[in-house]
Amino acid sequence: HVWLMGVWTTGERARREALGSASLREQARQLLPDWQEADLGASPYAIGDYSVSEALGGDRALEVFRARLRSRGLKLVLDFVPNHLGLDHPWVAQQPELFVSSPVQMPGTFPSDGPGGRRWLAHGRDPYFPPWTDTVQLDYRLGATRARMMQQLGRVADRCDGVRCDMAMLILNDVFHRTWAHLPPSGDATEGEFWPGAIAEIRQSHPEFLFLAEAYWGLEGTLLSLGFDYAYDKSLYDLLVAGDAAGVRRHLSSQPWEQLCASAHFLENHDEPRIVSRLALPAHRAAAWLVLALPGLRFLHEGQLTGARRRIPVQLARRPAEPPDSAVRALYEEILSLLPRTAIGRGRPRLLTVGDRRADAKPATGVVLIQWELRPGQGDWVAVNSASDPAELLVPFDSAIVGPGAQFTDLLGSQTPPHKTDNGLYFELSGHDVRVIHYETGREEDLP
Repeated sequence: HVWLMGVWTTGERARREALGSASLREQARQLLPDWQEADLGASPYAIGDYSVSEALGGDRALEVFRARLRSRGLKLVLDFVPNHLGLDHPWVAQQPELFVSSPVQMPGTFPSDGPGGRRWLAHGRDPYFPPWTDTVQLDYRLGATRARMMQQLGRVADRCDGVRCDMAMLILNDVFHRTWAHLPPSGDATEGEFWPGAIAEIRQSHPEFLFLAEAYWGLEGTLLSLGFDYAYDKSLYDLLVAGDAAGVRRHLSSQPWEQLCASAHFLENHDEPRIVSRLALPAHRAAAWLVLALPGLRFLHEGQLTGARRRIPVQLARRPAEPPDSAVRALYEEILSLLPRTAIGRGRPRLLTVGDRRADAKPATGVVLIQWELRPGQGDWVAVNSASDPAELLVPFDSAIVGPGAQFTDLLGSQTPPHKTDNGLYFELSGHDVRVIHYETGREEDLP
């Protein structure tokens, strides 16, 4: 899949909010010393209409682009922003009753004069941060709002193969009611969650449609239970960039297996600093191998594969040129050239328990070992040491995993390859080291 961010129409009111932001102007100045106001646009998450921006060629251009993707075996994901709309959306003037509002001015609101007179509409927000002043908050307590947003979602689904649902947890009933308890709904509140019915309705006409939830606060499992195919695993990202190797292993081993397999694993997205600014190359390589070898959805950000260092605000319409980083490019070429030669992403995945070889062995508390079984007796192991300290481990021969008659091939050609013992396969890994081992019963032995 290719996810295109920012295809929808925005508007001048939202753009004026961006131009009025001192911090955005300073970021633009630092990134582009010759920047001009024309370089700042509205946020793509302040949607004025779910039609393709005319600056990108309009809806017809998207149809052509999608057809080109299909001809190459690729699918298209677009944004659906359930929580709010941009200030320029027609509903702000025509149907203000669809939004969270107050009869009097309140913090985080702005005046709107509609058919029923003046109301103060709330800006969209995450309860832990200030309001997004270029947006207006939809009221999901109202059946009318939900019905209109279902129509919008249907329009989006007709033009792509999946949606990334921005901040999907914000419209969960518990979250929404806590966030907006101080501004009661303008009508009778509806029952039930929005997502199960919405997802089921879209799948009636688009059976293979993909739903990806941007999710935080430990609510990933809740969203998956409501019908999402995948949800962000931000916890893994945070542990990797913090260098908490033991925490990485605990996090992966403690998750329900179904949730791990439905997680979107990533090292970059548009909200985070570039990974090369957070991890040195050895740690970056180990983390990249891990997120690309785990079961679930593998998520790569534009510029990540060439080592881009500068995070670009989503409102910036022009960016500085950055020469590719040859070491980072080689890192991803190593991974992406090897993956098709393995069972990774194609076979049956399993997290294996690793153990120390002897009492005085270097502890393997930062090592994650993933097995991808293509068929009984054949597959691949990926061992990733997220820690800076070396580790030793022994994978015991187990008929449920691989028997003592299996033969092993070190696909990365490591200087200290694993070797067989009477009890299992013994590994030594330096700090931030990676091993990719192919195993197969009945082949000529490649390891000592």
